[in-house]
Amino acid sequence: MPIDPALAETLRVVAEEGTLEAGARRLVMTPSAVSQRLKLLEQQLGQRLLVRARPVHLTEPGRVVVRFARSHALIEQEARAELGLEARGEHPRIGVAVNSDSLATWFMPALARFAQHHDAQLELQREDQDETARLLTTGVAMAAVTSAASAPPGFRAVPLGSLVYVAVAAPAWQERWVSRDAPPGPPTPEVLAGAPRIDYDAHDDLQATWLRGQGADPSSAPRHLVPSTHELASAVEAGLGWAMLFTRQAEPLLAQGAVIPLGGAPVATPLFWQVARTPSPLLEALTEAVLATAHRELEQD
Repeated sequence: MPIDPALAETLRVVAEEGTLEAGARRLVMTPSAVSQRLKLLEQQLGQRLLVRARPVHLTEPGRVVVRFARSHALIEQEARAELGLEARGEHPRIGVAVNSDSLATWFMPALARFAQHHDAQLELQREDQDETARLLTTGVAMAAVTSAASAPPGFRAVPLGSLVYVAVAAPAWQERWVSRDAPPGPPTPEVLAGAPRIDYDAHDDLQATWLRGQGADPSSAPRHLVPSTHELASAVEAGLGWAMLFTRQAEPLLAQGAVIPLGGAPVATPLFWQVARTPSPLLEALTEAVLATAHRELEQD
């Protein structure tokens, strides 16, 4: 049986709003009518789509239907625009998941390039590059910057290039933990095991990867958590700890003498653009803008 787009749209709105009551207000319907629509959709498809908790939770089949609803809404809005028909209340919405480092450095110019020529509303979801693909499968996003080379069903993956990070620290950190007269090169494993580092969050593995490359045990080294790309760089500059900074971030700080290199091999994180296979001119235009900017700003093999 085909999926009813109107019923699928009801499920999408309820999932986005979190409750049947909030979804009903957005749809200008009664909660009872919304509940009946959802029940009818589940009966038609023969599967449970929504867990009616507070907030509501989509089941796996429900996520598939929400992805369909988002794609259908985008295609319908584009078709109405091409036919010269009046838009129904809003410009097309495109959810995009992106990691914090990309958002703070190279990704925003790509969005600006796209927005110069297209009237679409971009809904950015900031997430770790290892987690952004999850937002695709839940229907929250139609495209994502991710470290996963393999795309989920219904999406394609395109290589973007790599974010390259170098280990740096403030002179004050060097003086306290290593000594002012230390020879050039990475600190010893013994020093690194006792000196503080800065991680973005509990899932950040960049600094741990570099530590292992220096023969140091990451689990023994103290760490601070600073969940912001800009503030993390400021924390390094202030001497709170050492960290891996994106090369475009590190270069001006190194030139100013605000930080010094710790040596060791840089750490490269390959990134991929995963985007829905929906035949959408807007998604294609967004993809072109992202790829053009990434090829200019990221390290290419």
